[in-house]
Amino acid sequence: MTSRNQLLVLAVSIPVIVFALVGGYLGQTVTREEIYQPLRVFEDVVSLVLSNYVEEVDVEDAMRGAMNGLADGLDPDSAYLTPGLVAALESGAPAGPASVGLELSRQYYLQVVATRAGSPAAEAGLMAGDFIRAIDNRPTRDVSLFEGTRLLQGEAGTTVSLLVIRGNAAEPHIVNLVREVNTEPAVSSRMADAGIGYVRITAFTPDAPAAVEAALDGLAGDGATRFVVDVRGTSRGDLDDGLATARLFVSDGTLALRESKGVTAEPILTEPGDGAITAPVAVLVDVGTGGPAELFAAALRDNDRAELIGQPTLGRAARQRLVRLPDGSGLWLSYMRYLSPAREPIHQEGLVPDVRIARETPEFGDPRPTGDEALDRAIELLAARAAA
Repeated sequence: MTSRNQLLVLAVSIPVIVFALVGGYLGQTVTREEIYQPLRVFEDVVSLVLSNYVEEVDVEDAMRGAMNGLADGLDPDSAYLTPGLVAALESGAPAGPASVGLELSRQYYLQVVATRAGSPAAEAGLMAGDFIRAIDNRPTRDVSLFEGTRLLQGEAGTTVSLLVIRGNAAEPHIVNLVREVNTEPAVSSRMADAGIGYVRITAFTPDAPAAVEAALDGLAGDGATRFVVDVRGTSRGDLDDGLATARLFVSDGTLALRESKGVTAEPILTEPGDGAITAPVAVLVDVGTGGPAELFAAALRDNDRAELIGQPTLGRAARQRLVRLPDGSGLWLSYMRYLSPAREPIHQEGLVPDVRIARETPEFGDPRPTGDEALDRAIELLAARAAA
């Protein structure tokens, strides 16, 4: 290998070595040989690429690709962040006050898991399961979930162009969306049927427990004795706020468990005064139910307070933190995950509903299915329970 190529191999390998050492910092129990043997192979691969690839290799691109690949193989929420993204994260400054109403995950490309009702994305017909192949002509294959979410944000009235593909369609669709500020309330309610109230939670904010309790009290005043709580497409908010909302319904037991590497899972228990709501409940979930909504649903299900109706959930129940690298870039890594009260992993696994409802996926441009089978089944279930 030439001296120039040796320097290039070193330049590409150093961040990868740091990545491996960070694993130890975060609590991984690995031997030195377990770390360095794969790195020797990696060094050989880099050397062969630099020596044999038909074109000149851009070292910075190669390094970024290697780091993206390492982080992408962990979970959709972990990511390698460039120095610019690290600076944006540490500043706390949002990318913009407006967005298009999409919740994303990653599966090779960015993938839609939910669209906010009435949002630009929903009005354009985007649905859970759609792949976002490009944002403003930038391919998303190497765009992290963290960065992709920021790219969709901006000033109200500005436009973002998405290249969207649905299912096995051969031709992608270009969808231009105008960003707008979200004015949808985090909690809303209405009567769904005689004696049955319906509460919709779109985000688990610090005010969510009080707002949900007020909504339930209002519905009870209208004659509701049973409730449907809808967290379909809900993943926004803090995990602790999902658990705080679950406390309204669970009087005694374990709400969830926190688990980190090398540390015994810590139970999160109910407290005196929890469980103010004792009425029967059904919870609606789907592929967009994630994070705090999953903790909420799991707490009610595993404490026999509700049945889950809908589709398997997203599987996003972990906390991330930033680990800076010497060149100003960083790793956004999941360091803690939550288990259900039954001690089952939620992160990357999701929750399987008690009553499964098939998800319909119309062709792009076709009207959305009418009706709400999941809500209908929840009403039937609660009505049958009242009659028993």
